[in-house]
Amino acid sequence: MSGYVFDDADEPVAFANVVFENSSVGTITDENGKFYLEADEKYTAVVVSFMGFKTYTLTLNKPSTYDIKIKLTTDEEALSEVIVYSGKTSKKNNPAIDILRKIWENKRDNGVKKFKQYQFDKYEKLQFDLNTIDSSLIKSRLFKGMEFIFEQADTNKVTGKTYLPIFINESVSKVYGDNILDKEKEILKGNKNSGFSNNQGLVAFIKDLYAEYSVYDNYIKIFDKSFVSPLSKTGIDNYNYVLSDSTYIEDRWCYKIVYYPRRKNELTFKGDFWVNDTTWAIKQIEMTMSKSANINWVKDIYIEQEFDVLNDSIFLITRDYFMTDFTFRKKEDSRGVYGKRTTLYDHYQFDKIKEKEFYDRQTNPYKDQVFDRDSTFWANNRLEELNKDEKEIYTLVDTLKTVNAFKQVYDVATVLTTNYYEFDGWDYGPVFSTLGYNDIEGVRLRVGGRTYFGQNDPWRIQGFTAYGFNDDKFKYGVSGKIMLDRKSRLILSAGNRRDVEQLGASLTSSNDVLGRSLVSSSPLTVASNNTLTNINLSSLALEAEPFFNFKLRLEGTYRTLAGADTDLFSLAFYTDDERTQTQEQTTQSELSLTANYTPNKKATGYGVERYIVNNGKYPEFMLKYTKGLKGVIDSDFNYDRLQLLYKQPILLGGFGKFTSTLEAGKTFGGVPLSLLNVVPGNQTLFSIQGTFPLLNFYEFVTDEYVSLHMEHNFNGRLFSRIPLLRDLDLREIVTLRGVYGQLSDESMLLNASTTNPVLFAPDRNIYYSYSVGIGNIFRVFRLDFHFRGNYFDISDSRNFGITGAFGFYF
Repeated sequence: MSGYVFDDADEPVAFANVVFENSSVGTITDENGKFYLEADEKYTAVVVSFMGFKTYTLTLNKPSTYDIKIKLTTDEEALSEVIVYSGKTSKKNNPAIDILRKIWENKRDNGVKKFKQYQFDKYEKLQFDLNTIDSSLIKSRLFKGMEFIFEQADTNKVTGKTYLPIFINESVSKVYGDNILDKEKEILKGNKNSGFSNNQGLVAFIKDLYAEYSVYDNYIKIFDKSFVSPLSKTGIDNYNYVLSDSTYIEDRWCYKIVYYPRRKNELTFKGDFWVNDTTWAIKQIEMTMSKSANINWVKDIYIEQEFDVLNDSIFLITRDYFMTDFTFRKKEDSRGVYGKRTTLYDHYQFDKIKEKEFYDRQTNPYKDQVFDRDSTFWANNRLEELNKDEKEIYTLVDTLKTVNAFKQVYDVATVLTTNYYEFDGWDYGPVFSTLGYNDIEGVRLRVGGRTYFGQNDPWRIQGFTAYGFNDDKFKYGVSGKIMLDRKSRLILSAGNRRDVEQLGASLTSSNDVLGRSLVSSSPLTVASNNTLTNINLSSLALEAEPFFNFKLRLEGTYRTLAGADTDLFSLAFYTDDERTQTQEQTTQSELSLTANYTPNKKATGYGVERYIVNNGKYPEFMLKYTKGLKGVIDSDFNYDRLQLLYKQPILLGGFGKFTSTLEAGKTFGGVPLSLLNVVPGNQTLFSIQGTFPLLNFYEFVTDEYVSLHMEHNFNGRLFSRIPLLRDLDLREIVTLRGVYGQLSDESMLLNASTTNPVLFAPDRNIYYSYSVGIGNIFRVFRLDFHFRGNYFDISDSRNFGITGAFGFYF
């Protein structure tokens, strides 16, 4: 059944209790007074109550009743005897808050954190459903030829919407943890999904969306957002709490507390929880996202958790249900997709010691049998039987894969998510790099692709060819890699590329054979992009991952570098001490060793390439040593270079997300302009991470530098308090960038360029700029306004600029 609850003045009653009579099956109304209630059993009446109103009992004359309207009348007698918690509740003399403080005091004494070591079985079920099925959708061109799938439509128990199951993934794993070592390890025992068994990237991406959390944490991180937990120590500033009931649950006396947001537009929930009166541990909790929460593409979030008692005192989680309604619009009748995760926990064991090496040892090598378990395995390891709908998804998707209309929809979705178009064993792409423009090449056309038989390919070959209509030249690149050992991820790679590239777009240099910066071919610029370089790069590398998320790479490179148009941009250098002889092209051989450490990074796939599923959510450390080898294959220079990069994203609870990036480097020995470190400028109209948006290319060059970028996204915390801006869901962003560098006399004396640029380093003061931005414009666009802090005297310097970026963000 579904309906609305109103008061005497026909105003909606938010957060009223709606319960089937003589049962514990119930819900609460949302901000608009709406509710939906469903049960497997048949009930004859529903009871609606709220503090300050007379309890209303509605007799049910038929099994399904929709859009009913219930009016509550004010209880004058109750008003004179109790405090009415409608609207903001008191923070003082409130028994619900007294109970909340008890929860804070005891929360560390519950769950697996109470033990030195723990292990348990975990069963996880992920399901996606197309919702709001109606005749217009069934008859739409999108589903022409697939009408048969709508015969499986059903109704959701939380929202009351009609839905169609379209995807399911099941996994069984064993989890081990050590609270002394602060380590946890999950070993996958089996995985199965409906029709997409080879797409581990899709499954891993979905799992990262539904990252695990604890309701006891102050903030619950969902979709890269920090929601205030109703059990948070800051909860009394964000929620209203009402003690609404008390009863026995499985021989445990428990209190029921209803909570709802104090303000709109904040990342909060509404719902209720039951808490035990002696351990002050949560027995059950329900959480529904506030309708006004500043989050994109999500209309509803619903969470249920259940806990069981161990040894009369310790509460362990046994079931976690998480449902999301993804949609382009937040209107009530908008169509979308349900994402549902059910996680069950069982067979807990404690204080069984595992050595530290057990947690550090790699467990990634791909095992085919894990993804090909038979029906007997699933019958024995499922902690919950599949229902009728879930069983039918497997048959439905297998049938869909034979329908041409479905294949076309799948192909479009694949291009949008991977930037590649799939053929049998070969992918064309990156699709969005097909067309480009710069002042040297003019219009640039590019075609390329890669071998792809599956995500766990032990080898891969990729390549491209490009043509510039202005310089009338073909460019190309080809590379290959092969995995020599899965356990250590020992990979041998080699390649060659001849191309035109803007080298002044990255401070920490990269020798990626097929890599090329966006600024090299961006058609939208504020100045001429003519400081481009002809590059011929060959590379041979060996890399390994001796420890989880710690990678070592030994690489030898040979490259030649020269200005793409020497009349506009020259890389010439002097070859004699008298500075009379010059050379336009640099020939250089190098040997480098790079160490990368990325704790908390999550990746999927066990082949030569892996898909990062939580990009931008983990810290990154990089240390690189490069040795220039003069005389090796006619190499011109001898030098040593050290480079460091450290990047750290931090979610600051309700205050948003802060990201800092530190880069530093020093070159020992003189090198020409082609081998110097260029402070990355940005002459495009795009906001590009890691660049200085008001610097022109090659405005600053260094052989010793330190750079810091700091950005904070408030996620709408400030705008949500401004009435005229509140409903736009805009997000405020501030950025500060700075760089200090020096250029040695030895390197300066090598420069023989008579055209562009003039070598100049930010050595008088730290060059800095700052930006203020507005994000989430139309939910997909960000606009940044940049202001230069100093060095105004440089010729052609830009003191103000505007850049923008499109992006898909929650």
